[in-house]
Amino acid sequence: MTALTAIASSGLQAAQVRSGAAAHNIANLQTPQFQRQSVAQEARNSGGVTASVGSTGPTGPRLEQDVVAQMSATYSFKANLQTLRTADQMLGTLLDVHA
Repeated sequence: MTALTAIASSGLQAAQVRSGAAAHNIANLQTPQFQRQSVAQEARNSGGVTASVGSTGPTGPRLEQDVVAQMSATYSFKANLQTLRTADQMLGTLLDVHA
């Protein structure tokens, strides 16, 4: 796996974690003693990101923030997917030139 695909792949995984945490927060909004989940992202030395889920405690409903987080995760997922597609096309073109 090249560095570009590893970085884009980690971005896809981070977007999935962010989307899952936001979905969890929205789905459990009315649950008694609900604790919101938050996602922390950290850059890796080798490139890419690592996302981890934590609990922020009972801070009250933040539906708008969770909807925006879902939208942001969707855009991030699409951008990283486009990066993987472009890398695949570039590799295919390179193989065609050398074949």
